[in-house]
Amino acid sequence: MTPRMRGRRLGLTVVAVLALLLAVLFSLAVGSRQFAPSEVLHSLLYGGDSDVAQVVRYLRLPRTLIGLMVGAALAMAGTVMQGITRNPIADPGILGISQGASVGVVLALSFAGIHTLTGYVWFAFAGAGIASVVVYAIASSGRGGATPVKLALSGAAINALLVSVTMAVLTTKAAALDEFRFWQVGSLSGRDAEVAGQIWPFLLVGAVLVLSVARGLDALALGEDVARGLGQKVATVRIVGGLGATVLTGAGVAAAGPIAFVGLAVPHLARAVVGSDHRWLLPMAALLGPVIVLVSDTIGRIVFPPSEVPAGVMTALIGVPFLVTLVRRKAVAA
Repeated sequence: MTPRMRGRRLGLTVVAVLALLLAVLFSLAVGSRQFAPSEVLHSLLYGGDSDVAQVVRYLRLPRTLIGLMVGAALAMAGTVMQGITRNPIADPGILGISQGASVGVVLALSFAGIHTLTGYVWFAFAGAGIASVVVYAIASSGRGGATPVKLALSGAAINALLVSVTMAVLTTKAAALDEFRFWQVGSLSGRDAEVAGQIWPFLLVGAVLVLSVARGLDALALGEDVARGLGQKVATVRIVGGLGATVLTGAGVAAAGPIAFVGLAVPHLARAVVGSDHRWLLPMAALLGPVIVLVSDTIGRIVFPPSEVPAGVMTALIGVPFLVTLVRRKAVAA
């Protein structure tokens, strides 16, 4: 890498950090009540019993922290999934991870009698992990091992099965439908500091795993044979990267529901900023993902007051045009 390119990437990283700080301030200051930045900072630093301090510290701050973690988790997971499968439209749902989490939540609501977010977070995480293990086991069987095509096909098959299981349970347990629908749409509303405390260790572990295979993902992008020629253990890269993506997605989806398009769109945005080197791409995705989630969540609070549009809906509204543009560009390039 030339000094000029390194300086450009560092400069763009600084810009991304500033954008993230502005998104955090935006999330803390804007809502059904608007607060001046000075009021927000005073509340964070000094607390107090004022209405501003209560809203900022106990309502908006936990919500913002979860938005930071979920955005970073889904963005990094999407980046790794696109690298592992060499599929530009892959996202964390490609291995059935999100739908596995959905099954876990449905079972918690319907059969375990758990009706709190902090309770069914663990079921969602377990469901995501089991689904990804099953998909990888199916894809790795037979000749050739877990190739990108076999991973995608196995993920699609398991995802369809899990959707059927979810619908079957909800059909027979209608009382769980309203609670599940609130989680399924993807939202930061109602999340508290306890949820943030539960998921951050998993996000840390997942981030370490995916960052450890950054060089391997760069080599894998050149093809499996080239990656092996460069000394990379392709199976190890896929297993470690897939495990990291599973941990990240499972924790993120468990905390906020399956927020759409973050894992799909953010890796492409990060790639446009810093290129395809995963040692830069993954950290940039971790910065841009929370910006998308927090801005979407904040806009959702103010477009139809006093009601809120969930963050998952807003990210989908942003992501659909992006996906259409991506498909059109790929078609033109072809």
